[in-house]
Amino acid sequence: MAERDGRLAALAADVADDLLGYFLRRIPSPEDAADLLGDTLLALAAGADRIPDDAEDARRWAFGVARRTLLAGRRRHVQRAQRDEHRRAALRAAAIDAAGHPGSERDLLRRRVRDAVRTLPQRDRELLMLVHWDGFSLQEAALHLGIRASTASTRHARAKAALRSVLDSAPDATAERERAPGIRAGLRRVGDPANPARSNVGPQPT
Repeated sequence: MAERDGRLAALAADVADDLLGYFLRRIPSPEDAADLLGDTLLALAAGADRIPDDAEDARRWAFGVARRTLLAGRRRHVQRAQRDEHRRAALRAAAIDAAGHPGSERDLLRRRVRDAVRTLPQRDRELLMLVHWDGFSLQEAALHLGIRASTASTRHARAKAALRSVLDSAPDATAERERAPGIRAGLRRVGDPANPARSNVGPQPT
C-alpha cells in the first residue's frame, strides 16, 4: 500500500502541470480544464495498482487516462459553454494575453500563429499539439491517437506545411517572418500557451 501510494504521489507530481497544459490547449475555459485535471487525478488514484513501473510508460498511461477523461467531459463542457459564451470568451482572452503584453509585436505574432493553427483540421491540429506542446514523439503521439506511425508522420508533415502556407499568405507575413524566423524556418516549437518557458518561439497559440 505504501509503495503504491508513493508511486501515485510521484506520478501526480511529475505530470500534473503537463496534464493541466494538455487540457488548457483543448478546453477554452481554465475552470473546466482545472476540473478535468482534478477528475484525472482521481482516476489515477483509483487505478494506482495499474501504474507502470517505467517512468515514461507511467507518463503515457497518465495521458491516456487524461484523454478518456477529456472525451467523457466534453459533452458537459459544450452544454456549459453554450449557456455562458460571453464569460468563456472573456476568460479565454485573459488566458491568451497573460503570456505577452497585449499589442506588442510578440503578442500580435502569437495571435497570428494561434489563428493559423485553428485553421487546421481537428485531427492534424491535435497531432501538432501533442508533438510540439505536449512533448510526445511522433510514435508516442500515434499510439496515443490509435493510428499508425506512418500515418502520424504524414499528418504531421501535412500540418506543418499547411501552417506555413497560412502564415505566408497572411497580411504582413514577410515582416513577421523577419521578426520571428523560427516560425518560417522549421516550426519545431510553435509555442506552448500553458507553459511559455517550454517554447523557443514567441507566439503561443491555444
